[in-house]
Order: sequence, then structure tokens, then C-alpha cells
Amino acid sequence: MDALLPPLADRMRPCTLAQVRGQEHVTAPGRLLHHAVSSQRLPSLIFWGPPGCGKTTLARIIAAHTEHKFIAMSAVMAGVREVRQVVDQAREEKRYSNRATILFMDEIHRFNKGQQDAFLPVVEDGTIILLGATTENPSFELNGALLSRTKVVTLQALNRDVLLQIIADALADEERGLGGGIVLAEGVAEALADRADGDARLALNMLETVVGMTTAGADGRLRVGMETMQAALLSTTLKHDKQGEAHYNLISALHKSLRSSDVDAALYWLARMLVAGEDGLYVARRLIRFASEDIGNADPQALQIALAAKESYHFLGRPEGELALAQAVIYLATSPKSNSVYVAYELAKETAQQLGSLPPPLHLRNAPTRLMKELGYGRGYQYAHDYEHALVIQEHMPEGLQDRHFYTPVDRGHEREIAKRLEYWKRLKRKRAENPELK
Repeated sequence: MDALLPPLADRMRPCTLAQVRGQEHVTAPGRLLHHAVSSQRLPSLIFWGPPGCGKTTLARIIAAHTEHKFIAMSAVMAGVREVRQVVDQAREEKRYSNRATILFMDEIHRFNKGQQDAFLPVVEDGTIILLGATTENPSFELNGALLSRTKVVTLQALNRDVLLQIIADALADEERGLGGGIVLAEGVAEALADRADGDARLALNMLETVVGMTTAGADGRLRVGMETMQAALLSTTLKHDKQGEAHYNLISALHKSLRSSDVDAALYWLARMLVAGEDGLYVARRLIRFASEDIGNADPQALQIALAAKESYHFLGRPEGELALAQAVIYLATSPKSNSVYVAYELAKETAQQLGSLPPPLHLRNAPTRLMKELGYGRGYQYAHDYEHALVIQEHMPEGLQDRHFYTPVDRGHEREIAKRLEYWKRLKRKRAENPELK
């Protein structure tokens, strides 16, 4: 194979939305990106997804199918000074040709939240259409002002079937791919897809490595067997481990070991991730989520421990900060478990989405003006601290949701005490309802 050719993953990059696989929820006709390209009305977007899912590809396709000027940068290599230079060019472009400039900023999460402010005015006035790409959760890594001016497009890791089709396309494509004449033994393609873990770039890089180490037979055809693949990819797999291969499988194993209170397994999966080079702050964020989702009020201190571990790791870095993560993992694994907070919030969220904007009862509403007071806002409100146990009998739910319950504490940890308190309050309310003169 010609050594001067670009890598296979780059050659096989899709050129149209129709060629993009695995992201039909945003690329199919009628969906966001298809509509934006076909209508030429492109908002600023943040592409969020795992490596190799198509973030850069989608940005390039959008640029190729619009009339805007396109500039690509990476936050790894560029800073605010370079962004300002692009902004100056964009203003000139808009002034003289009335064209907007698309700025594609890869790894946008590498800019700190102060640096991100440089985008705000030019995104706001339309001088720049920002297309950002990130593997990190925008809610954590991008500031609120930038998020309010952009739309986050969530991309998915590519599943096995999609990766198998991408591999088949590369084998068959004579112009951009490997050009035919290559036969993969049974199970090789599946093994490549599994090792790629949702990453099309990795799948194609591994395929190219395997094919490059295979000798053609007498008939000129390359036959790739399982032994050849395993020998060729041994070092590749280990290297990718350090960069996060099986990223989602490992974090899932950690989360589920914590949930099952298996402290030793949880410590092992934590070590596996950190030794492989996983970002400790990513692990810390997942521990914080776990503290609310799987422990909640069974041990309210768990959330504080997880937050402290995040701050400690951020302050100390590695390797010293890893002990704080280990301490948090041990604490979370050995804490009493409850998903009551998670279940309660999901029920409340589902109810809010189904029933729409139900107004609060009049007596709970704020009444800063005379008109509002005349309309009954705040009338009859009972101030809890004026009553024994700070407990009042008044409706706090909107009409139609009276007596609806979302939160049910479990009989474990601190939630056992919460359950007792709720039951005690229920008895007090019944007693007051039967004797209205009681306060």
C-alpha cells in the first residue's frame, strides 16, 4: 500500500449526511442536521459524543454543503489569540461578502470557561457560527452562557452492526478503501468491531494495521486470520487501553460494583481505569452521580465525600489525588444504598412533562404588587414557623396533583429516619385535620 496515502480512517470519511452511519437521529431527513443543511439555516452547535462517532465528519459535511466560509481549529493547539484573529477575519468576511464564518473548534472543552467567553459576542451577533466538538459532558465543561447560545447535539457510540458495515465498506471500496481482494476469516470483523468499542476511527485503524501485516497468497488475495489479527493488534490494544479503550465498559463495571456494595471489585475497576490513563475528574463526576443516584439520602454524607474527592483530585492531580478517589470509592461501596431520590425525581419529571405548566396554588404565589394581592396571590398562606413542628395543613401541589406522592424512602440508613419523620408528620396532620383548633 502506498505509504503516502492518508490513513484509511481519513480516506473513508463520509462526504454527505446520507453516508454517515449510526447517527440517524440527527442526520435523517426531517432531523436537525438534515434540516439545517437543506434550509441553509445553521445554528451554532456543540457535538458531544465519544471518540470516533463522527463529530469532525459532521462539521466538515455541514461546511461543504453551505455557502459559509469554514475555518477548523483545535483547542489543543490554539488559544484566545488565534480565536480573535479568526473573529477579525470573520468580521471582514461579513462586511465585504455578507457571509458568515463557520468556526469548527475541536476539543472545545480544552478551553477553560473564561476562554470560552471569547465566543459569546460573535456567536450572539451571528459573525461566527460555532461548531464545537467535545468528548466531555458540556454541562460540566462549557459555561452556561455559551450553552445558552448553542444547541448540544448528542452523538452515540457506534454499535457493533454499524462498525461491521463500516469495515465492509472499507474492504469493498476500490477508490478510497482497501480495494477488494481481502478476505477476513470468520470472526475477524466481529473481533475488530468489538475491540473498537464504538469508535469508527479505531476500527478502521486496526483494520489497516491487520491488512498491512498480512502477506498476499499465490492468487494475490490477502487472507486475514484470527491469529494474524491477534498478533498485529496486541500492542495497539494495550496502547488504546491507556487512552480509554472499553471506556464505557470499565465505568459501568465500577458503577455496578459500587451499587452491589462489592468494595474490592470497585477498587479494582477504579485502579484499572486510572492505570490505563483515564481522566480522574471523569471518574470523580461519575462517583458524584452515583452518590445521588444509588445512595441518596440513605447516607447524605456520601455526596459530600464524592465532591470532596473531586476537589482533592483536582487540587493534587495524579498520583496523589488518586487516593482521594479510592477513599470515596470505599465509602460509597460500603454505604447503605437507596435509589429513592432517583426514582422520585424521574416520577416528578415525567409528571411535569406530561401535564405541562400547571400553575401553583394562589396562596403560594409571590405578591409584590397591589394587583397581584387583589387577585388573591399569597392570600391565606400559612407561615410554617408559626406552627408547632413547623408543620402546616395547606395544599402545595397544583390542582389535579393533590395527594400525588413521588418520594418513598427505603428502610435503610438515614432514609429509615426520614420514613419515620414522614409518618410522624402524617399522623400530626391527621390529628390537626380532626381538631382544626390545634395549631
